[in-house]
Amino acid sequence: MTMQTDSAIFEPKIIGFLCNWCSYAGADKAGGMQVPFPHNVQVIRVMCSGRVDPQFILSALVKGADAVIILACHPGDCHYKEGNCRALQRHSMLTLVLGQLGVEKERCRLDYVSAGEGEKFSRIVTEMVESVRKLGPFRRDLP
Repeated sequence: MTMQTDSAIFEPKIIGFLCNWCSYAGADKAGGMQVPFPHNVQVIRVMCSGRVDPQFILSALVKGADAVIILACHPGDCHYKEGNCRALQRHSMLTLVLGQLGVEKERCRLDYVSAGEGEKFSRIVTEMVESVRKLGPFRRDLP
């Protein structure tokens, strides 16, 4: 049995769709506070999490992402009233479809981060990276 060296640790590529008003500001706060977090997430800033089309997630996975995370405003705090509810509905539907294709549900996560939650942003990103590291690279040879 050989031991895995640090240079051989899988580093996942994660695409993050962050709501402009809350989650993106939360990520900015984490950076401003110098809260450490893995830099595996490539951020795409969207005006509202409700605008994240399931095709965006599928496209990210097909084009090389190992996972996708959607960070939204907390329920009842959406600047567009119900956008985060729409994001939750789409995420639920998409995880069912991905599951039928054999994609682990941990590869597509939806969570809530407000503008003042820099530490929470850091924790969620860290959890996501660790979870995807355990899963390994995304297989693109699905049926």
